[in-house]
Amino acid sequence: MTIVKQKSGINHTTFLAVTSMLAALAAGLMFIEFPLPFIAPSFYEFDFSEVPVLVGTYSMGPVAGVIIELVKILVKFLIKGTSTGGVGELANFIIGCSLILPAGLIYKHKKSRKSALIGMLTGTITMAVVGILFNTFVLVPLYSNFMPIEAIISLGKEIVPFISDTFTFCIFCVGPFNIVKGLIISLIVFFIYKPLSNLIRSIDKMFMKK
Repeated sequence: MTIVKQKSGINHTTFLAVTSMLAALAAGLMFIEFPLPFIAPSFYEFDFSEVPVLVGTYSMGPVAGVIIELVKILVKFLIKGTSTGGVGELANFIIGCSLILPAGLIYKHKKSRKSALIGMLTGTITMAVVGILFNTFVLVPLYSNFMPIEAIISLGKEIVPFISDTFTFCIFCVGPFNIVKGLIISLIVFFIYKPLSNLIRSIDKMFMKK
């Protein structure tokens, strides 16, 4: 058979197989979610689905990461549907990409543990900033079709008393939520990436022999 190499250095068959597996795993992890009530209202829920997405990004490149991110959301949408008119799914995709793209681009430029760590920290900061801006101007206004903005701000005020409007809500609830999420995801990936990367390379060698 003809082996088609991706820019990531693995062949086309491996790329498709690993992307599919990671997307399926990420979609499954989206169903295991829980709130962080000490940081943000309960409708902001934490899950570990970005772990396989970031692993795929580091092992196969930023494009693969975006594909995995998109497929995981589509899979969950097809299985569970949406309770927010697509607002939550849109948020998950935008915020997820704001983590994996900076991390993936930095790691692609120089592949080392140090650059992987720098990439994840940069991605976490980017995710926090994008989360604040996107929630302030797009997501919270859209979500207000399901819950009044006054009620959203009131829930935030129960956590941080000096929240007074949408922007301060996003600064003191959404920002910290995404920072905590990014740090937890980054810590997990930092320790599991190397053995998973070796596994992906072994799968690639297996396909190369066929």
